[in-house]
Amino acid sequence: MAAQARALVAARWLADAVKSNRVGPNLRILDASWYLPKMKRNPRAEFEKAHIPEASFFDIDECCDKSSKFDHMLPREGEFAHYSWLNDHGVGVLHWPANSPDLNPIENLWGIVKRNMRNKRPKNADELKATVKETWGHPVTEQYSKPVCAEFRASFNKANGRFRGVEPEPRENTEPGHIPGSINMPFPSFLDSTSGLERPVEELKKLFQQAGVDMQKPFWVTCGKPPR
Repeated sequence: MAAQARALVAARWLADAVKSNRVGPNLRILDASWYLPKMKRNPRAEFEKAHIPEASFFDIDECCDKSSKFDHMLPREGEFAHYSWLNDHGVGVLHWPANSPDLNPIENLWGIVKRNMRNKRPKNADELKATVKETWGHPVTEQYSKPVCAEFRASFNKANGRFRGVEPEPRENTEPGHIPGSINMPFPSFLDSTSGLERPVEELKKLFQQAGVDMQKPFWVTCGKPPR
């Protein structure tokens, strides 16, 4: 299986990669910036004005399920084909989300690749290998998951005041509070305060243990809740 890159990288690492001409088939830069309407910022206009060299812009407002009442849901295959972003920009594989307070844009792309694998429904090992080659074009493990019903503990990535319902939500028509039974684990707590990169695995395990999350059971993570 191919080695996976870190989820987060330092700005200096990326700058060096650009200067040494490493941006290409094995390294693509995606600008998936998005802002709340009340911030009155236009990410596409800002991208056109100035952006990281070799970067491509991904518009989450365009590449989403516009028929859903919820924001930025995974688009249907036809909608994604219409957007045709991956082919136009030469991106074949997306390993990890980018470093952003709101990871939804990159995870939308990540989810599309996963869905394409599921839709092929390979019936044997040979069909599975062919599907992997067609969908990913990259080596992966021969083992695949067997989903089963199980209990889970919800872990909520939210500012503490909004989690407790004592601070207003930045989105309109969204009430403060949290999913019953969920645990609050704000995103910044997963980062090293000095380097800005993700904490080592053992430290992350301790964070979950201290929050009361049973790592032996499946758990669901969300960074917000839908409007009522």
